[in-house]
Amino acid sequence: MSPKPVVQVRQLGLAAYDAVTDLQQELFQRTIDQKIHNRRNPDTQVSTENHLLFVEHPHVYTLGKSGDEKHLLINNETLAKKEVSFYPTNRGGDITYHGPGQLVGYPILDLDYFFTDIHKYLRLLEECIIATLADFGILTTRSKGETGVWLDPEGHNPRKICAMGIRTSRWVTMHGFALNVNTDLSYFGYIVPCGIRNKAVTSMQKELGKAIDLKEVSNVFQKHFAHHFEADLR
Repeated sequence: MSPKPVVQVRQLGLAAYDAVTDLQQELFQRTIDQKIHNRRNPDTQVSTENHLLFVEHPHVYTLGKSGDEKHLLINNETLAKKEVSFYPTNRGGDITYHGPGQLVGYPILDLDYFFTDIHKYLRLLEECIIATLADFGILTTRSKGETGVWLDPEGHNPRKICAMGIRTSRWVTMHGFALNVNTDLSYFGYIVPCGIRNKAVTSMQKELGKAIDLKEVSNVFQKHFAHHFEADLR
Protein backbone atom coordinates (compact mmCIF):
# COMPACT_ATOMS: atom_id res chain seq x y z
CA MET A 1 0.00 0.00 0.00
CA SER A 2 1.52 3.31 -1.09
CA PRO A 3 1.78 6.12 1.49
CA LYS A 4 -0.75 8.90 1.43
CA PRO A 5 0.38 12.18 -0.16
CA VAL A 6 1.35 14.75 2.45
CA VAL A 7 -0.39 18.14 2.40
CA GLN A 8 1.10 20.94 4.49
CA VAL A 9 -1.59 23.10 6.12
CA ARG A 10 -0.93 26.79 6.76
CA GLN A 11 -3.25 29.14 8.64
CA LEU A 12 -2.56 32.67 7.38
CA GLY A 13 -5.16 34.56 9.43
CA LEU A 14 -6.33 37.88 7.99
CA ALA A 15 -4.06 38.67 5.04
CA ALA A 16 -4.21 40.93 1.98
CA TYR A 17 -5.35 39.31 -1.24
CA ASP A 18 -2.34 40.39 -3.30
CA ALA A 19 0.17 39.12 -0.73
CA VAL A 20 -1.50 35.70 -0.54
CA THR A 21 -1.75 35.54 -4.32
CA ASP A 22 2.01 36.16 -4.49
CA LEU A 23 2.57 33.32 -2.00
CA GLN A 24 0.32 31.01 -3.99
CA GLN A 25 2.09 31.89 -7.22
CA GLU A 26 5.48 31.23 -5.63
CA LEU A 27 4.44 27.76 -4.39
CA PHE A 28 2.64 27.02 -7.66
CA GLN A 29 5.60 27.97 -9.85
CA ARG A 30 8.10 26.18 -7.60
CA THR A 31 6.11 22.98 -8.01
CA ILE A 32 5.87 23.35 -11.79
CA ASP A 33 9.60 24.10 -12.08
CA GLN A 34 10.43 21.03 -9.99
CA LYS A 35 8.22 18.82 -12.16
CA ILE A 36 9.94 20.11 -15.29
CA HIS A 37 13.34 19.46 -13.71
CA ASN A 38 12.30 15.95 -12.69
CA ARG A 39 11.18 15.05 -16.19
CA ARG A 40 14.40 16.33 -17.71
CA ASN A 41 16.57 14.72 -15.01
CA PRO A 42 14.95 11.40 -14.05
CA ASP A 43 18.04 10.28 -12.10
CA THR A 44 17.95 13.26 -9.72
CA GLN A 45 14.25 13.68 -9.01
CA VAL A 46 13.06 15.67 -6.01
CA SER A 47 9.52 15.25 -4.68
CA THR A 48 7.16 18.19 -5.06
CA GLU A 49 5.15 19.59 -2.14
CA ASN A 50 1.41 19.97 -1.59
CA HIS A 51 -0.06 22.87 0.37
CA LEU A 52 -3.45 23.90 1.75
CA LEU A 53 -3.64 27.57 2.74
CA PHE A 54 -6.47 28.98 4.86
CA VAL A 55 -7.03 32.72 5.02
CA GLU A 56 -9.48 35.56 5.59
CA HIS A 57 -9.10 38.55 3.30
CA PRO A 58 -9.91 42.21 3.90
CA HIS A 59 -12.76 43.40 1.66
CA VAL A 60 -11.91 42.62 -1.96
CA TYR A 61 -13.61 41.82 -5.26
CA THR A 62 -11.76 39.48 -7.61
CA LEU A 63 -12.52 38.88 -11.28
CA GLY A 64 -11.73 35.60 -13.01
CA LYS A 65 -10.00 35.52 -16.38
CA SER A 66 -13.27 34.68 -18.16
CA GLY A 67 -15.31 37.19 -16.15
CA ASP A 68 -17.05 40.37 -17.22
CA GLU A 69 -15.92 43.58 -15.49
CA LYS A 70 -19.47 44.92 -15.97
CA HIS A 71 -20.49 42.53 -13.19
CA LEU A 72 -18.79 44.99 -10.80
CA LEU A 73 -21.68 47.38 -10.22
CA ILE A 74 -19.84 50.26 -8.50
CA ASN A 75 -17.13 52.63 -9.71
CA ASN A 76 -13.63 53.22 -8.38
CA GLU A 77 -14.77 56.15 -6.23
CA THR A 78 -17.33 54.00 -4.43
CA LEU A 79 -14.79 51.19 -4.04
CA ALA A 80 -12.45 53.65 -2.33
CA LYS A 81 -15.19 54.97 -0.03
CA LYS A 82 -16.09 51.45 1.04
CA GLU A 83 -12.39 50.51 1.36
CA VAL A 84 -12.78 47.57 -1.01
CA SER A 85 -9.97 46.46 -3.31
CA PHE A 86 -10.47 45.04 -6.80
CA TYR A 87 -8.17 42.58 -8.58
CA PRO A 88 -8.36 40.82 -11.94
CA THR A 89 -7.00 37.29 -11.42
CA ASN A 90 -5.80 34.30 -13.43
CA ARG A 91 -8.33 31.87 -11.94
CA GLY A 92 -11.41 30.57 -13.69
CA GLY A 93 -14.87 31.93 -13.04
CA ASP A 94 -16.34 35.42 -12.89
CA ILE A 95 -16.48 38.00 -10.10
CA THR A 96 -16.74 37.24 -6.41
CA TYR A 97 -16.25 38.87 -3.02
CA HIS A 98 -13.84 37.99 -0.21
CA GLY A 99 -13.95 39.53 3.22
CA PRO A 100 -13.75 38.99 6.98
CA GLY A 101 -15.82 36.10 8.28
CA GLN A 102 -15.28 34.08 5.12
CA LEU A 103 -13.14 30.93 5.09
CA VAL A 104 -10.98 30.93 1.97
CA GLY A 105 -9.02 27.80 1.09
CA TYR A 106 -6.23 27.61 -1.48
CA PRO A 107 -4.98 24.10 -2.27
CA ILE A 108 -1.69 24.12 -4.18
CA LEU A 109 -1.58 20.45 -5.13
CA ASP A 110 0.43 18.35 -7.54
CA LEU A 111 -2.43 16.24 -8.85
CA ASP A 112 0.05 13.61 -10.06
CA TYR A 113 -0.04 12.45 -6.41
CA PHE A 114 -3.84 12.21 -6.46
CA PHE A 115 -5.52 11.92 -9.88
CA THR A 116 -5.13 13.83 -13.13
CA ASP A 117 -8.75 14.88 -13.61
CA ILE A 118 -9.78 18.53 -13.15
CA HIS A 119 -13.50 17.73 -13.19
CA LYS A 120 -13.00 15.19 -10.39
CA TYR A 121 -10.88 17.70 -8.47
CA LEU A 122 -13.64 20.33 -8.50
CA ARG A 123 -16.33 17.79 -7.61
CA LEU A 124 -14.27 16.53 -4.65
CA LEU A 125 -13.69 20.07 -3.42
CA GLU A 126 -17.45 20.61 -3.58
CA GLU A 127 -18.01 17.32 -1.76
CA CYS A 128 -15.68 18.41 1.06
CA ILE A 129 -17.71 21.60 1.49
CA ILE A 130 -21.04 19.74 1.31
CA ALA A 131 -19.87 17.28 3.98
CA THR A 132 -18.51 20.09 6.16
CA LEU A 133 -21.80 21.99 6.05
CA ALA A 134 -23.76 18.80 6.77
CA ASP A 135 -21.77 18.45 10.00
CA PHE A 136 -23.16 21.85 11.00
CA GLY A 137 -26.71 20.88 10.05
CA ILE A 138 -26.85 22.70 6.71
CA LEU A 139 -28.08 20.64 3.75
CA THR A 140 -26.40 21.70 0.51
CA THR A 141 -25.86 20.34 -2.98
CA ARG A 142 -24.56 21.24 -6.42
CA SER A 143 -26.29 23.31 -9.09
CA LYS A 144 -26.19 21.83 -12.59
CA GLY A 145 -23.69 23.69 -14.75
CA GLU A 146 -22.64 26.05 -11.93
CA THR A 147 -19.50 25.30 -9.93
CA GLY A 148 -19.80 25.77 -6.18
CA VAL A 149 -22.12 24.72 -3.36
CA TRP A 150 -25.77 25.72 -3.10
CA LEU A 151 -28.93 25.54 -1.06
CA ASP A 152 -32.18 24.83 -2.93
CA PRO A 153 -30.65 25.40 -6.40
CA GLU A 154 -33.74 24.20 -8.27
CA GLY A 155 -36.30 25.53 -5.79
CA HIS A 156 -37.96 28.84 -4.98
CA ASN A 157 -35.02 30.26 -3.01
CA PRO A 158 -31.73 29.23 -4.68
CA ARG A 159 -28.72 30.61 -2.84
CA LYS A 160 -24.99 30.04 -3.04
CA ILE A 161 -22.92 29.51 0.08
CA CYS A 162 -19.53 28.62 -1.41
CA ALA A 163 -17.84 29.90 -4.58
CA MET A 164 -14.97 28.17 -6.36
CA GLY A 165 -12.45 29.17 -8.99
CA ILE A 166 -9.15 27.51 -9.80
CA ARG A 167 -6.15 27.63 -12.07
CA THR A 168 -4.15 24.59 -13.18
CA SER A 169 -0.98 24.01 -15.15
CA ARG A 170 0.92 20.74 -15.58
CA TRP A 171 -1.59 19.19 -13.12
CA VAL A 172 -0.69 21.72 -10.41
CA THR A 173 -3.56 23.69 -8.83
CA MET A 174 -3.93 27.12 -7.23
CA HIS A 175 -6.79 29.37 -6.05
CA GLY A 176 -9.71 27.41 -4.58
CA PHE A 177 -12.89 28.06 -2.61
CA ALA A 178 -14.56 30.77 -0.52
CA LEU A 179 -17.08 29.57 2.07
CA ASN A 180 -19.35 32.19 3.60
CA VAL A 181 -19.29 31.56 7.34
CA ASN A 182 -19.96 34.89 9.10
CA THR A 183 -19.60 36.99 5.96
CA ASP A 184 -21.22 40.43 5.62
CA LEU A 185 -23.43 39.54 2.67
CA SER A 186 -24.25 43.18 1.84
CA TYR A 187 -21.00 43.38 -0.16
CA PHE A 188 -22.40 40.91 -2.67
CA GLY A 189 -25.01 43.54 -3.51
CA TYR A 190 -22.42 45.56 -5.43
CA ILE A 191 -21.59 42.75 -7.89
CA VAL A 192 -23.31 40.08 -9.95
CA PRO A 193 -21.88 37.19 -7.91
CA CYS A 194 -20.10 34.69 -10.17
CA GLY A 195 -21.95 36.36 -13.06
CA ILE A 196 -25.19 34.66 -12.00
CA ARG A 197 -28.27 36.85 -11.82
CA ASN A 198 -31.52 36.21 -9.93
CA LYS A 199 -29.94 33.87 -7.37
CA ALA A 200 -29.04 34.86 -3.84
CA VAL A 201 -25.95 34.42 -1.68
CA THR A 202 -26.07 33.09 1.87
CA SER A 203 -23.79 32.22 4.79
CA MET A 204 -23.60 29.70 7.59
CA GLN A 205 -24.46 32.47 10.04
CA LYS A 206 -27.56 33.44 8.09
CA GLU A 207 -28.75 29.84 7.75
CA LEU A 208 -28.14 28.91 11.39
CA GLY A 209 -28.99 32.23 13.02
CA LYS A 210 -25.71 32.44 14.91
CA ALA A 211 -22.02 33.13 14.35
CA ILE A 212 -19.78 30.12 13.76
CA ASP A 213 -16.12 29.79 14.74
CA LEU A 214 -13.99 29.82 11.57
CA LYS A 215 -11.30 27.65 13.11
CA GLU A 216 -13.90 24.99 13.86
CA VAL A 217 -15.13 25.11 10.26
CA SER A 218 -11.55 24.85 9.01
CA ASN A 219 -10.91 21.80 11.21
CA VAL A 220 -14.05 20.04 9.99
CA PHE A 221 -13.17 20.81 6.37
CA GLN A 222 -9.67 19.40 6.87
CA LYS A 223 -11.16 16.15 8.15
CA HIS A 224 -13.25 15.74 5.02
CA PHE A 225 -10.43 16.89 2.73
CA ALA A 226 -8.10 14.26 4.21
CA HIS A 227 -10.79 11.61 3.67
CA HIS A 228 -11.86 12.48 0.13
CA PHE A 229 -8.36 13.22 -1.17
CA GLU A 230 -6.85 10.32 0.80
CA ALA A 231 -4.20 12.70 2.09
CA ASP A 232 -2.09 13.11 5.22
CA LEU A 233 -2.57 16.69 6.46
CA ARG A 234 0.20 18.14 8.60
